[in-house]
Amino acid sequence: MRGRSSDFNDAQFEWRRLFAEMFGTFLLVLAAVGGGMVNARFGGNLVPLTAQVTAPGLMVGAIILSMGAVSGAHLNPGVSIAFALRHDFPWRRVPGYIAAQFAGAILATVLLAALLGRQGTAGLSLPGPGISEVTAMAWELILSVGLISTILGTASGAQNIGPLNAIGVASYIVLAGLFGAPVSGASMNVARSLGPALVLGDLTSWWAYFVGPIAGAVIAVAIASILRGPGGGYYGTTAARGTLGSQWRPGPIESRAVATSEEAGGPGDANVVDDSPNGAQA
Repeated sequence: MRGRSSDFNDAQFEWRRLFAEMFGTFLLVLAAVGGGMVNARFGGNLVPLTAQVTAPGLMVGAIILSMGAVSGAHLNPGVSIAFALRHDFPWRRVPGYIAAQFAGAILATVLLAALLGRQGTAGLSLPGPGISEVTAMAWELILSVGLISTILGTASGAQNIGPLNAIGVASYIVLAGLFGAPVSGASMNVARSLGPALVLGDLTSWWAYFVGPIAGAVIAVAIASILRGPGGGYYGTTAARGTLGSQWRPGPIESRAVATSEEAGGPGDANVVDDSPNGAQA
């Protein structure tokens, strides 16, 4: 029996990654769009703005910790594009990831609309009162530069928090939302903005929430190159692609040690697990 370290870099398991991206983005949008819709449904004063911007950040942290090992928990087209530009993620997988992210965003919005009814513009990413589309785009661009820089930084070997990059990413989303939401909604995510806009039939200012996050992702990649040089290293690729395969074995717990020993060639190597992505690059 061969080792399973390459399972999640094997094309036949792509459905696992795509499902994780769809489900993860579904949960993110459920929190991000749901906060505004629930607030509007119950009078407009039930869920304060601080709670509305905190919920998506905490949800992203939970998703990274629970599903990041399967797909990398991109949950955002800008993140997938940034990882690909850094050579941490294969370009051929980017369209599937983006499609899964949009599917999750659309499903979450459909569910919210079915349960709560459409609540005007609640849940949509829109410029704040008196804010132009250009300003909203620039604001989204700046916030996205910070978000993608945080993601790329904590996905490298330079971070101080190890595998708990969920802390850094979730914290940034909350902090950016606290001061950025009144200006542009602090979406920083094309799928989170355009998915609900398509479902609710309101494409107001859509271009600002497309151009801003994508341009921000590209700039963040340039900054990462200045800070850490070219990508494609061990930490970046494992973070972008997921690492669950390197630790996973089928069967009950009791049989895992025996199976590992047999695969490694003897009891002396029972704890050796090949988790290097080098032999499993797509």
